[in-house]
Amino acid sequence: MATTVKMHDAKTHLSSLVARAVAGEEIIIARGDAPQVKLTPIAPATKPNRVPGALKGKISIPDGFFDPMTEEELALWEGK
Repeated sequence: MATTVKMHDAKTHLSSLVARAVAGEEIIIARGDAPQVKLTPIAPATKPNRVPGALKGKISIPDGFFDPMTEEELALWEGK
């Protein structure tokens, strides 16, 4: 069941309303009798799946990889 509070009360008791929303209670803030917003908690941040160095020794970059392209290669790259 949702709890509806008026805007003035929400300003006055914001900290406790946030704590209640984090605990799972649905909090609706109304302006007059019209509902305006719903307080909802943000999901905790997740760790990235990337691990630095995970591909070390599994791939190799050939010599010359960073050498400038020839005019012909550049034209092919640019679709000419």
